[in-house]
Amino acid sequence: MSENNQDPLKETPDQPSISTSKQKDAATPQESGRFAEFWSRVRQLGGASVATRIFSTALTIVVVVGLIFVISRFYLNNVDQTAAPDTDPTSVASQLDTGDGTSNVEDVILPEYTQSDATYFFGGNGISRAANPNTVVPSRPRNEIDIYEVQQGESVFSIAEKFGLEPETILWGNYDTLQDNPRFLEVGQLLNILPTNGIYYQYNSGESLTSIARTFEVTVEDIIEYPGNNMDPYDTDPEDPGLADGTWLIIPGGTRELTDWGTPLITRTNPASAAYYGAGHCGDIYEGPVGDGIFNWPTPSTILSGYVYSPGIHEAIDIGGAEGNAVWAADSGVVVYSGWSEYGYGNLLVIDHGNGWQTAYAHLLYTSVGCGQSVYRGDTIGALGNTGNSTGPHLHFEMRNSSFGRVNPLDYLIGTP
Repeated sequence: MSENNQDPLKETPDQPSISTSKQKDAATPQESGRFAEFWSRVRQLGGASVATRIFSTALTIVVVVGLIFVISRFYLNNVDQTAAPDTDPTSVASQLDTGDGTSNVEDVILPEYTQSDATYFFGGNGISRAANPNTVVPSRPRNEIDIYEVQQGESVFSIAEKFGLEPETILWGNYDTLQDNPRFLEVGQLLNILPTNGIYYQYNSGESLTSIARTFEVTVEDIIEYPGNNMDPYDTDPEDPGLADGTWLIIPGGTRELTDWGTPLITRTNPASAAYYGAGHCGDIYEGPVGDGIFNWPTPSTILSGYVYSPGIHEAIDIGGAEGNAVWAADSGVVVYSGWSEYGYGNLLVIDHGNGWQTAYAHLLYTSVGCGQSVYRGDTIGALGNTGNSTGPHLHFEMRNSSFGRVNPLDYLIGTP
């Protein structure tokens, strides 16, 4: 059969038929898989935009979770390095090895490590644990009496300051020991230290709290309600408190007059008035020079050491110095007391200046002038000492006027600092 008679439907390799092309087009969805078929149907139904939004949201969530995971891993690694830093210098050198057998360690400046061993959270806003070996115990209110032993060099003032009290409270709390006289303070004495300013009072059977309160200028409630007195505010009769004889009471805020243990007013016209004061009293009437009211410092030193002037407690000043230093007459006058004092002043010398003024010099190592002797400003009258109730060498110097009593010597001495 000739070539012209060939069957037109018969395909040749070089000329693919239309039917073959259609078969390939029909097979494409099957080769794309089920996802493509599903997506095609979604598009035909008009849901492509909704599916896109859902897919975008899901993708965003996956990305965020991934970032959180990566950051947390990075943070934990940093914490591990901070908690246990590699202090081996060889490991640092190995990390900085240049590969040619040399190291760049000397070229690297490492930051100074200043953090504590505690783990810090989020930007270092943790609380560091500072190394402090000293523990500060907060002050707490006391309600009971403390017993304190007097130490060398202490005074009523320094002890009061140590416990936050007034000097009067030290005296009022220890009348049996000190008798209101700060000069009776001695090293080794045991003192009552009140928990608050006030008076330590021993109750006498039959007394009423009303009378006690009136005596010390407080209210009955001040006494009854003070915890240290252990009274029931609702069951205590102020007129008959039912306290045992001899019970000690703390009178918070209480006050009373202190006994005056200063040197007495001794004049040349009546020096015997100091007979009760000690063996140094003089008994005759004397004549002699009169001062002009100008007072010089009685010692080479003008440094205060020990007690300062305090009205009602220590109406004088204590002047420091070495034992044996000269003591001079502050102004001209007559000696009206020279010798030992029974009231804590040791060797005492008193000069009457004839114009209403007297000066007293206490705790002397010795006196170099006697009763009735005339002295003039600047004369040596004794030596600075540590006799009587004294905790160290010093001169107790006192000035008294017959009209207005004892004064602060710092207001009258020439050259006062």
